[in-house]
Amino acid sequence: MSTETKPRHIGRNISRIRELKGMKQEALAIAIGISQQSISNIEGSESVDDEKLKAIAEALGIPAEVIKNFSEEAVFNIIENTFDIENNNGSAISYGCTFNPLDKLLEAFDKNEKLYERLVQAEKEKVAFLEKLLSEK
Repeated sequence: MSTETKPRHIGRNISRIRELKGMKQEALAIAIGISQQSISNIEGSESVDDEKLKAIAEALGIPAEVIKNFSEEAVFNIIENTFDIENNNGSAISYGCTFNPLDKLLEAFDKNEKLYERLVQAEKEKVAFLEKLLSEK
């Protein structure tokens, strides 16, 4: 029996990390300036040249070493260690919000209200301009 380890499938690692980050192939392709089909081909490759790997890692917001050393087993271990199903009724370890969700909702509402007011004002100006053009004819 050989003690040689199986080389990591870099393309598969890229695919898994991209999926974990909730990114589609098309978004990654746009981020690094290639086609979606090229991303598909890269994800099917066992190895990726260092320049492409660096660009992909940057687009994913991680170091290239994370892609090279990615392990699904490690991810599952982290998930299993984060959840205490028997003693905590299946809920995750306590997570405290660092902001008030209602404040964020109100901020978004204020931004949308201001945007709406600007759009209404722009429409009023456009109507006034068109009425002026019609009256000049």
